[in-house]
Amino acid sequence: MSGRGGRATLIAVAVVLAWLVIGGVAGPYAGRLSEVSTNDNAAFLPTDAEATRAQDLAGEFVDRQTIPALVVYERPSGITEADRQRVSADAARFAQVPGVVAPLPPPIPSEDGQALQIVVPVDDAEGEEIGTVVEQLRDITGGDRDGLTVDVSGPAGLLADLIKVFSAIDGPLLLVTLVVVLIILLVVYRSPVLWIFPLLAAGMSYALASVFVYLLADADVVKLNGQAQGILTVLVFGAGTDYALLLIARYREELHRHDRPWAAMRTAWKGAAPAIIASGGTVIVSLLCLLLSSLNSNRALGPVAAIGIGATLLVMLTFLPALLVLGGRWAFWPRRPREDQADPRAEHGIWSRIAGFVARHARPIWLSTAVVLAVLTLGLTQLGATTLGQSDLFTQRTDSVDGEEVIARHYPAGTGSPATIFTTEQTARQVTQVAQGVPGVADVRPLSTGPQTGPPDPSATPKVVDGRVQLEATLADPPDSDGAERTLRELRVAVHQVPGADAVVGGFTAINVDTSDAAKRDQNVIIPVVLVVIAVILALLLRALLAPVLLIATVLLSFGATLGLCAILFRHVFDFPGVDSSFPLFAFVFLVALGIDYNIFLMSRVREESVKRGTRAGVLAGLAVTGGVITSAGIVLAATFSALAVLPLVVLVELGTAVAIGVLIDTIIVRSLLVPALAYDIGPKIWWPGRLSRANGEREARDAG
Repeated sequence: MSGRGGRATLIAVAVVLAWLVIGGVAGPYAGRLSEVSTNDNAAFLPTDAEATRAQDLAGEFVDRQTIPALVVYERPSGITEADRQRVSADAARFAQVPGVVAPLPPPIPSEDGQALQIVVPVDDAEGEEIGTVVEQLRDITGGDRDGLTVDVSGPAGLLADLIKVFSAIDGPLLLVTLVVVLIILLVVYRSPVLWIFPLLAAGMSYALASVFVYLLADADVVKLNGQAQGILTVLVFGAGTDYALLLIARYREELHRHDRPWAAMRTAWKGAAPAIIASGGTVIVSLLCLLLSSLNSNRALGPVAAIGIGATLLVMLTFLPALLVLGGRWAFWPRRPREDQADPRAEHGIWSRIAGFVARHARPIWLSTAVVLAVLTLGLTQLGATTLGQSDLFTQRTDSVDGEEVIARHYPAGTGSPATIFTTEQTARQVTQVAQGVPGVADVRPLSTGPQTGPPDPSATPKVVDGRVQLEATLADPPDSDGAERTLRELRVAVHQVPGADAVVGGFTAINVDTSDAAKRDQNVIIPVVLVVIAVILALLLRALLAPVLLIATVLLSFGATLGLCAILFRHVFDFPGVDSSFPLFAFVFLVALGIDYNIFLMSRVREESVKRGTRAGVLAGLAVTGGVITSAGIVLAATFSALAVLPLVVLVELGTAVAIGVLIDTIIVRSLLVPALAYDIGPKIWWPGRLSRANGEREARDAG
């Protein structure tokens, strides 16, 4: 025994040292992900989207692609001569900023005389450095002065504010996530030592995932954006801590039955690893289904998050067990488990009592919990998926939001961010007339030849490139509003009907419209595929067909209840205007994939116990020994996703809230009451058509006889 124990210790030491070396190499990449992150919405569109084709055509009409920053000056009492001089001086300085494409068009006065607006074209090739360019513009304006307010808005201003928000991912979000996990681990383990092991393993998982994501993004294999980066952080720490809790709980059980830590870990690993691998594999496969998305942003999130889960599985099944073996029983101090051959259920008194309650009231429990969840799904009627407007995107005021509101007060709200129409030279006049007749279109003018030193002149000679001309249609509504999107759709219908025009409509609003349409298509394609994949994995794991169908039904019910409750909270508590078009799909993938995790944790143990005890006794034993760890894991995952709220973006706050609520519903209601009660009530038939169904049926029939 001592020789075998010595070899096991040496192996554990070697594994730990190897991982520490890997961590030393990979660690720095965790702080460098922002270097390879991009947040350009247009880059995430499908290549066949009309807005993408318009963007390609726009590149032929200019020497350099630009994204406009709109600098707007407002004085409610009327713009003064001193204000005009200040604006002219600012414009001259704007033209000198690296990244700004000069010459700038002259300032545009509002009809009411209360505002001046400068359109500052920023070179699109600046990429993430657009944020730096916009900050320099804001520094030049110097902010509000003597009653004159100044804001830098427009697409470039919005992008700069988004970049600033996502810069918090490397620091504050990671710190908040670490603190949340640390506090929960201290509460769960009540040990000043044990929390170190899962937290160290989770940090190693994040470092390993970061190096792979960095290299793939740097090689342009995947597109990393701030949203995917934030989700990667909370997912790795949340899921990693979940897997650690499951392994440690099983290890603690086995320490009561084995005198040597390495022997206890060997048995614990054999018992817990299949469930952990199946759980992680389910999440990975579900995330990879996002590769079926037509949006590049969704296709990027799938592999990025899947890499995070894959790295987490590898670390939690190698590095963590080695650490625990080296830690031995003292790692659990002051509640060190002794080798006393105690029944695992003895340490879970409260869950043994819950199991007894389930046994006595199985049918009323699953019926009542199902009804409660079904009632919550009624809240879905208040969930309206839309494209959030610029003023609705942030949870706090930003310069770009303030500027958008000023522009809307004094100008046609689409000024500076027009819809672009590309058509043939022969049909340009007819297309212009048709476009001007669309309600919500304020003005249509051609892009003319010669240097653009002012607004488009309707009588100027249009610029012709390969037989096409570019028209600029200014919309009456803000470019990211529902009104602008309705106008854009009507505009497309109108110009597409002009014979021989071969019209293509693009621009900022068109990007939002095409993104929303692609998101709806993705939901209809990806959600059924994810359900089929999960059903197959559950059927293979549980070697049954009825159990997987019922488990998926409970997860779908939980998902519907979560979205219904969230719809009520978002509208009546958080006062959000709606949810982003990508929200339902992201919420589904994460809630269903992670919800199935807890089904796997519970039912794999129930099946293991059913083989030894019979189905109904196995359900109660499985609930008793996994109830505590599953609840703890759910709380950890809910808390880590709640950390997304530190980023002041409505879409991430909504996603974090939905996952947190959904996971808590899964762990407290579905996994603790609904599923055990349903499985207990059905009995051995839950394993139909597997052999366990027949064997346990005969056993329970004999026991009843």
